[in-house]
Amino acid sequence: MRPIDREYVRSLMPRRDPAGHKGTFGKVYLLGGSVGYTGAPVLCAAAAERSGCGQVLLGVPESVWPAAAVKCWGAMPHPLPEQDGRLSPDAEEEIRRRAAGCDAVAMGCGVGRGEESDLLLRRLLTVEKPLVLDADGINALEGHIDTLSRRPCATVLTPHDGELARIGGDMTAPRESSAAAFAAAHGVYLVRKGHRTLVAAPDGRLAVNTTGNDGMAKGGSGDILTGLLTGLLAQGMEPFAACCAAVWLHGRAGDLAAEEKGRRGMTPPDIIEMLPYALKEVE
Repeated sequence: MRPIDREYVRSLMPRRDPAGHKGTFGKVYLLGGSVGYTGAPVLCAAAAERSGCGQVLLGVPESVWPAAAVKCWGAMPHPLPEQDGRLSPDAEEEIRRRAAGCDAVAMGCGVGRGEESDLLLRRLLTVEKPLVLDADGINALEGHIDTLSRRPCATVLTPHDGELARIGGDMTAPRESSAAAFAAAHGVYLVRKGHRTLVAAPDGRLAVNTTGNDGMAKGGSGDILTGLLTGLLAQGMEPFAACCAAVWLHGRAGDLAAEEKGRRGMTPPDIIEMLPYALKEVE
């Protein structure tokens, strides 16, 4: 198991083309939000913007769209059909159309739980793009973990321990061996969040992060990781490399926020504010 440190991440980061334009650096599609959970997709989108990608699209339920539109400066939110405050199966065609024009997709931040919205997320597993599943995007797999076999492209899951247990992760084995076994069994890249976050690849590669602190243990921090990771995937990074870089940068931004504002009082937006400085350290 290799440690994820600054030098390793520096070796992974893609080179920037000084003559590039927004189309050069990848396009992200994010799907999330529900009534009562408007902040999660906005945090996710803001982190994706900071990742270095060229464009960020954000699909949210139509009643959430006005709040998201006000809060997003660079990302482009659009309304989607909803049912009971959550995404409706009627949104599927539009989501597929939008995702087809992007380089990486993330689903789940603030999307909520409901029979219809869970079904929609599982149906969207056939989207032919690298895909990151977080939060209720992972929870939608409860009792349906076999649907991961539909995936035609790389899949990243970013669960905390409660979500991993919900989809069948072995919580009795050591964290490292459990993460490696889950990734291999289901053909996914697993980012097992927590103190010293783990990254496991389906081919057996395993790495442990060296950054981060307890000030990041607040709602919204995971949404930031999802946006950052999806942005790196959209820039063409190999999935294991993107996962390793994302967790280190996320934790490093958290460490910088803690240095400036303290672990107790720092907030997820403080982490986003520090992402450019973390990125600058590995340029």
